[in-house]
Amino acid sequence: MAIDYKAAGVDVERGYEAVRLMKQYVKQTYDGNVLGDIGSFGGFYALGEGDDADVLVAGTDGVGTKLKYAFATGKHDTVGIDCVAMCVNDIVCQGARPLIFLDYIALGKLVPQKVAEIVKGVAEGCKQAGCALIGGETAEMPGFYEGDDYDIAGFSVGIVKKNKIINGSEIKEGDKLIGLRSSGVHSNGYSLVRQLFKPDKSLFDHDKELGACPADVLLAPTRIYVKTALALAEKCKVLGMAHITGGGFIENIPRILPNGLAAKIDTHSYELPKIFKAIKRRAGIDDKKMYNTFNMGIGLVICVHPEEEAKALECLTALGEAPVKLGSIVRGDGVILS
Repeated sequence: MAIDYKAAGVDVERGYEAVRLMKQYVKQTYDGNVLGDIGSFGGFYALGEGDDADVLVAGTDGVGTKLKYAFATGKHDTVGIDCVAMCVNDIVCQGARPLIFLDYIALGKLVPQKVAEIVKGVAEGCKQAGCALIGGETAEMPGFYEGDDYDIAGFSVGIVKKNKIINGSEIKEGDKLIGLRSSGVHSNGYSLVRQLFKPDKSLFDHDKELGACPADVLLAPTRIYVKTALALAEKCKVLGMAHITGGGFIENIPRILPNGLAAKIDTHSYELPKIFKAIKRRAGIDDKKMYNTFNMGIGLVICVHPEEEAKALECLTALGEAPVKLGSIVRGDGVILS
């Protein structure tokens, strides 16, 4: 029997409906400085009216049920990196440089050393992103969180000139897509992953299919692409960037595409990491559901004009990446897997 995301307890259709319903309330708070709409990779707030005015770009997120693996292994110093990554990678998709980060940690029992380990990870993530951890909140909530369970979330604010915002509006047919590799599952799809790799002592056993212990693979922190993305944008004309999180390729790439255009992805352009091969086999689900749930080894997708592709690939390689020629923009809708 196949186990997909919905069977694991996550119904993305309910998520779509929640966004549709909440929009009417969110828009009631807007003033003339708010740019854009819900659905982009960040929220925009202009600090002036001219084309060269500064614009604040904010993003918020958490780590999700990946935390179950931290609880099971007692390793708490990497999930903070995940929390930062999920926020700053969204912000940089708009061409913004993250400035600040704040975290929120809620737990049933406050163990100082554990909290310090969590924040150590947050600080490491901030260093990788080049932003400052300027504050946060720790809430001890006995009776609400069971045992040693906790949750962590955060938000970041970045800045970009209005005329430097990257929003996908200039993308056209024939433009090229470049993929930056992920470090693994990152921080999405774990409600399904936990059905396949139980968060128990078996995590420490060598898994032949993975070629490693599941604990090491599943707790690998999310890559932070900020410095690479900003450096590329200084050298090349970047048309759009998509952070591949929940919803995978299918949901995230179309967020940067103008109407009438689709992303045609060459799924054979890179070697699929072992973890995704294992998930697919164990879950018994098809490619479309995999690409609609996981990053499939690509954490950031960048769109450039064809004449910029070679330069972008060269720049990314010089920055230490192993970029993938992932596909191109065609007439159509959504994502086409080939």
